[in-house]
Amino acid sequence: MAGIQVALGANSPFLFGHELWRETRIPLFEQATDTRAEELKAQGVRPRVWFGERWITSIFDLFEENVRYFPALLPICDDEDPAAVLDQGRTPGLPELTLHNGTIYRWNRPIYAVVDGRPHLRVENRVLPAGPTVVDIMANAAFYFGLVRTLAEQDRPIWTQMSFNAAEENFHSGARHGIAASVFWPGMGNVPVTELVVRRLLPMAGAGLDRWGVDPADRDRLLAIVEGRCLSGRNGADWQVEAVRQLNPLTDGQRPPDVLRTMLAEYRERMHSNIPVHEWPLPGGLPGPRAPEVPA
Repeated sequence: MAGIQVALGANSPFLFGHELWRETRIPLFEQATDTRAEELKAQGVRPRVWFGERWITSIFDLFEENVRYFPALLPICDDEDPAAVLDQGRTPGLPELTLHNGTIYRWNRPIYAVVDGRPHLRVENRVLPAGPTVVDIMANAAFYFGLVRTLAEQDRPIWTQMSFNAAEENFHSGARHGIAASVFWPGMGNVPVTELVVRRLLPMAGAGLDRWGVDPADRDRLLAIVEGRCLSGRNGADWQVEAVRQLNPLTDGQRPPDVLRTMLAEYRERMHSNIPVHEWPLPGGLPGPRAPEVPA
C-alpha cells in the first residue's frame, strides 16, 4: 500500500527553491542519512533508511535483520533482565531492542512497546507527509485502515501475487510522480494510480471500514475526499506546483524566494480552512487544470 499512499498524499515538491519529486521528503531523508562509503554500498551494506528487500513471514524477521545488518549506534545497556522479569510474571520492556530498532528507519517499521503492563506490536506507517488539512489527514487514515483491513483478510494475500521489487518500484514511483504516478497491481498490470484507487481500492477501503464498525456517514465523507483527489488530479504537491507556476514561470531552474513565500502564505491560510486540498482554488481564484475523468 505504501506506493499508493504516498502518491495520493504527496505534499513536498520543493526543496531550496527547486521543483523536485512530488514527495521530496522520501529521497531527501534516504540520502541525508546514508553515511555508507561507496565501497560499502558496492558490498551490499544496507542503508538505515530503506524500504526493505523482501516479503517477511514473521515479525521476528525484521528484528533479526536489525541485528544481522546494522551495528548498534549507541553502546547503551539497560539493567533489566528480561528472563527475570518474565519469571516474576511481568512484561519485559526490551529496552536494547527498542533502542536499536529506533535507529533503523524502515518506511514501515515494526514497534514493540509495553503500555499499562501489556505488550504489543504495531506497524509504524511512516510514508505519509502531514496535511495539507486535518480532514485530508483523516481521509488518508480512513483509506489506509479500511484498505489494510480488507487486504489482511483476503484468502489469497496480495503479497503472494506481486514481487517485492514491484512494491518498491511503486513506492518510488508514487514519491516521484505523486498522483500522476502509474503503479503495478495484480490483475490490472501497470495502471494510473488514480484509476486503480477509484475502480478497485476505494470499494475495498469502504468494505474494510465497515468491518471496523465505522459510521457510514464518516466512511463516505472521508473516502469521498480521496476520490475527489483522484478525479481532480490534485493533491497537496500538485496544488503547490500549480500555484507557483501561475505566480511565476521557471527561471534558470529555480523559483524566486518571494514566489515560494507567496505560495506558502496562501497554503497556510487555506490549511486552516480545513477544506480538502483538491477543492482549493489557485492564487487569483483560478480553478487550475482538471485531470481527465477516470473510466468507470
